[in-house]
Formats: sequence, structure tokens, C-alpha cells
Amino acid sequence: MRPVTILLVLTNLPDRPSAEALARELVEARLAACVNILSSCHSVYRWHAAIETAEEVPLLIKTSSERYAALEAAIRSHHPYELPEVIALPVSHGLPDYLAWVADSTSAPDDLQGLPR
Repeated sequence: MRPVTILLVLTNLPDRPSAEALARELVEARLAACVNILSSCHSVYRWHAAIETAEEVPLLIKTSSERYAALEAAIRSHHPYELPEVIALPVSHGLPDYLAWVADSTSAPDDLQGLPR
């Protein structure tokens, strides 16, 4: 079995209920091992040539590089923003057992056939 690259994916949602709904969906679909829903933050950004501000709820999503494309598609299809922030950072170091858990928790259902649960 080849090594799996673990990713930390960042996104923001406009409110806590939408953040919780997206987090649950990603974990249930095995696209994320864990999603941390952070306290709201105040964002300042340029959008359509204007400076905007918004209260947003940041998410920290732990996944594997193999599941990233499906994760990104799920975020885009369930995100209320026209252009959601989706930034993936590779995890270069971490507790080996934790990283193995992330890889196992994000294995596609087909990858799990025959494995003990």
C-alpha cells in the first residue's frame, strides 16, 4: 500500500448551522475524517471591485489527497457562496497514528471491502 498524503483543507461558511451541516455531510461521506468548526471570525475581502466584510465560521477539514477531488466537489455543491474559499495544505508531519486514522477514516467505501471494522 502506498503512503497517503494527508491534507488540511480550509473553508468558511456564513453561519454555524450551514457549517455544521457541511461538516456532518463531509464526515458521513468519508470525505473528511474530522472537521473542526471554529468560532466566528470577521473577514475583510475584495469582491466585484468592492471591499466587503462578513462574519464567517471557519472550518478545518482533515482528509487525504485521494479524497480531495470529491471533497472539493462536495464543498462546491453544498456551499452557499458563489466562490467558496477552498484551500488545501499538505500535512508534512504529524502523530503517525493520527495520520493513519485520517487515511483510514477517509478511505472510499470500495477500499474498505474485506477489511475488519
